[in-house]
Amino acid sequence: MSLELAPSFKEYEAERVSALKLPERAAIASPNVRQADIDLLSKAPLDFIDTTHFDTVRFPPPDWAVERFSRAAEDGSLAYTGYRGNPEVLDEVARNVSKLLGIPVDPRKNLILTPGTQAALFGALSARINKGDRVVVMDPDYLFTARILRFLGADIGYVPLQLDAEGHYAPDLQALEAEFADHKARHFIFSHPNNPTGAVYSRQTIQSIAALVRQYGVSVVVDELYARLTYDGTEFVHLAAEAGMMEQTATLLGPSKTESLSGYRLGVLVGNEALIRGVENIMSITALRAPAYAQHVLSGWLADDAEWLVSRIDKFKALREMTATALSSLNWLKLHPQQGTAYLWADVSALGLTDAEVAAALLQQAGVLISPGYQFGPSAAGHFRVCYARDEKSWAEALKRMVSVLGDLAARKGGLDQA
Repeated sequence: MSLELAPSFKEYEAERVSALKLPERAAIASPNVRQADIDLLSKAPLDFIDTTHFDTVRFPPPDWAVERFSRAAEDGSLAYTGYRGNPEVLDEVARNVSKLLGIPVDPRKNLILTPGTQAALFGALSARINKGDRVVVMDPDYLFTARILRFLGADIGYVPLQLDAEGHYAPDLQALEAEFADHKARHFIFSHPNNPTGAVYSRQTIQSIAALVRQYGVSVVVDELYARLTYDGTEFVHLAAEAGMMEQTATLLGPSKTESLSGYRLGVLVGNEALIRGVENIMSITALRAPAYAQHVLSGWLADDAEWLVSRIDKFKALREMTATALSSLNWLKLHPQQGTAYLWADVSALGLTDAEVAAALLQQAGVLISPGYQFGPSAAGHFRVCYARDEKSWAEALKRMVSVLGDLAARKGGLDQA
């Protein structure tokens, strides 16, 4: 009797995981987006400023966050909740979210708490999208949206953002309708305010989107994580509050950015009853629930914080002006500050370099990690996103280094006005 040797083990990568690399963007992020990110970080100096997220040291969470979390953590009976969240917390969140959106939100039918808005995004898309579905995404838009859609096997159609005469970004509505009418897309997802540009869309734009969505029977996911972080009294219009849109719209909300609560991993998803049931099923096989003790922090979110919010936005506004002034000293760099988020979207395409080359130079020579344009969409090459929610003194020094490095790159290019 002879024994056959078993074949040696070989690691296989599931196709859905390979899809996360966005190979369709290889031309602007060779060999792929994920690998480009890994390669960039592998060359990072030991001490660098990370502008891919908010500085929660300079901008810590409100005082009530730790107090509410600590109080909940002292009660072991609160360690487990249903998949949707603690009922008492859901009641409070529903009341406050109803005021924010301007529409009634039923805590038992229209609401689920998630481990951050990223989980809400994944849950909403997973609950609605089948393999092969055509899904429309803004270009540029949040970096992980396309990755999730590829993971789900969706077919992505991109709709470009365009600058109008006043320097505001807005979606190409003709291209959006063509996706619905010609390409038969039945799902649409976008961030508002837009991440990465910071654009806040006008009431007319939101109403036009709502009209198209109703006309073609499209489901929508709108990420409104930065809905309260807007400047100069800019009106913010919630898509779900438009006539008939609550039924078709999944709205993502949360305290992670404006309130610096990223470390608490809290997200809020608002939608129709069928969607919430679907997301609950997704939660049941992934995270089970949002962090149980952290959920109680949400009872203070959106409540009685108007004065605190104004103060924080004033600080962000001053940092936005500081950042725009510094970067605008490079005449060849194009900058169009928008009315939302804590991001600036810089156009450095005049350098003629790849996004990876620009990002590597800023990281290695200026000690600043930015978010390269290739992360945000096929047409976003030649740009980078920077988060200016940072310590004022250290950020001022970092901006000087960034301007110096970018100026040196321009000098090597030649033909670019430096001042």
